[in-house]
Amino acid sequence: MLKPLLKEYTYYLKVTKGLSKNTIISYENDISDYLGFLDENYHIKLMEQVKKDHIQNYLARLKRQKLQPKSITRKLSSIRSFHQYLLLEHEITENLVTQIPKPKTSKALPVVLNIEEIEQLLAATSVRNTPLEQRNRAMLELAYGAGLRVSELIGLDIADLHLNMALVKILGKGNKERIVPLGEEAVAALRNYLGDARLKLKPLDKEAVFVNNSGNRISRIGFYKLIQTLAIKAGIDKQISPHTLRHSFATHLLENGADLRAVQELLGHEDIMTTENYTHISKRHLQSAYEAAHPRANMEKVTNYL
Repeated sequence: MLKPLLKEYTYYLKVTKGLSKNTIISYENDISDYLGFLDENYHIKLMEQVKKDHIQNYLARLKRQKLQPKSITRKLSSIRSFHQYLLLEHEITENLVTQIPKPKTSKALPVVLNIEEIEQLLAATSVRNTPLEQRNRAMLELAYGAGLRVSELIGLDIADLHLNMALVKILGKGNKERIVPLGEEAVAALRNYLGDARLKLKPLDKEAVFVNNSGNRISRIGFYKLIQTLAIKAGIDKQISPHTLRHSFATHLLENGADLRAVQELLGHEDIMTTENYTHISKRHLQSAYEAAHPRANMEKVTNYL
């Protein structure tokens, strides 16, 4: 009786929620493991038979299996969403998972590039000004200048660009559209690339904005490798990824006084709590600046000052 519920739930995630294939697979794996535990240990046939203890015992088993708190939290989030769906479908009368606290996890702050490092990364795309380098410059200017997810960047079509108005239409998570403004540098880099370089790359995908050497739409892995190569050329020793540009975009906006709600909308975050993570980076930046510059930041600085 439980397997049909999982099948209906995955259909709901695909059709109603509009989640990506990989996200749905992740949910499906989490819930399949959870339902298997309930059947094997408690012979649950109807979800209304599930008790809070059953869920806690499942989490305890995950802990015994040496899963990291972050992984357990993700699975708990999947189970909470599944129970919420069951509540909407009147399969249960209460979402018991909301009563279970998340495991405590140490929150690692994402890597962020400072302004100088961003400039170094961009400069690494302009050595010979080849068609590929013009493409690389346009990708970096757009990724950093508009704070795009890598999937949003590589998924862009020509019709999504409105350069005369300095705007780009983004199809984000859950197929939600948003309009993001573009700065002068991003517009200039895109015009330069689209005007000549893209045609020289002989695009096979006529809709794709960014194509690779073979003329196909550039892949996620292709852009990841590009970022790694450019970071080495630029002499940046931080462990960065395409998402680092998005982190840097948000952090630099907040450091320069942007409103949190505005940053949320620009990033396409459904929950403002996700955007608030960047305020921690901003505070870390301020703390570092204080410790580096203020004579009374620590005793060593005080001694030197005296």
